[in-house]
Amino acid sequence: PLLLAHGGFDFAGTFDVFAPMLADAGWRVVSWDHRGHGDSDHVHLYNWSADTRDALAVLDSTTREPVPVIGHSKGGGLMLQLSEACPHRVTHYVSIDGLPTPHPHPDVADHERTRLLGKELDDWLGHRRRIATAVRKPGTIEDLAKRRQRMNPRLSDEWLQYLVTVGGREDADGWRWKIDPALRFGGFGPHRPQWTLARLPCLSPKMLAFLGMQPEPMGWGARPADIEPFLPAGARLEVFEDVGHFVHIERPRDVADVVLDFIGRR
Repeated sequence: PLLLAHGGFDFAGTFDVFAPMLADAGWRVVSWDHRGHGDSDHVHLYNWSADTRDALAVLDSTTREPVPVIGHSKGGGLMLQLSEACPHRVTHYVSIDGLPTPHPHPDVADHERTRLLGKELDDWLGHRRRIATAVRKPGTIEDLAKRRQRMNPRLSDEWLQYLVTVGGREDADGWRWKIDPALRFGGFGPHRPQWTLARLPCLSPKMLAFLGMQPEPMGWGARPADIEPFLPAGARLEVFEDVGHFVHIERPRDVADVVLDFIGRR
């Protein structure tokens, strides 16, 4: 088997074209909706450690043997964390536009940092209180696809409407995304994406990374020059100049062929 991890505000269904290409090569492909996404439960705890534990639980329920892992966007960071924490469980690590830019935010004085953190915490707690009984706005399949298109301007109407049927549910008053309203971009906590790159040179499993060069709202914006100094020995970087953040949706066959060349066919 191999594991596929989707990105933030996405679903396992975003692999519905890409994953069968790996399965056709003999792999048993396993993916899941992250907590608060799709068909997984809405929960009280959303953080990086919880997502990592969930990924390990999926791996434990699938096999005790080491496997290849593939992640897109947030899922790329998640699978990297798993590969670093449990290198004996991973044979190959594949990142699909899932490596962040190393450029940190400008440094500020300690007293100012404390003030900013207090505001951030207050904002987050206020958000949790406001959404305690909130539900997502209903609409037609076309309405939800149009909303999503603001974040995925390069994806076709047809694909986005299909994604609604995968990641949404039809209620009496219309369709809603099956994403917990408590979830939002960013947040606070002990994890900073830039720390991922600092640990990358020590990665044990074999590594393949894809970068899409066309900027998109959901992308990291990382460039090859940002990533290359941190790559472990023997790592492979594939750059797609004419593709956005969703490399595996825009070019599924090309990505699948490179991945299969990397992990092998069964």
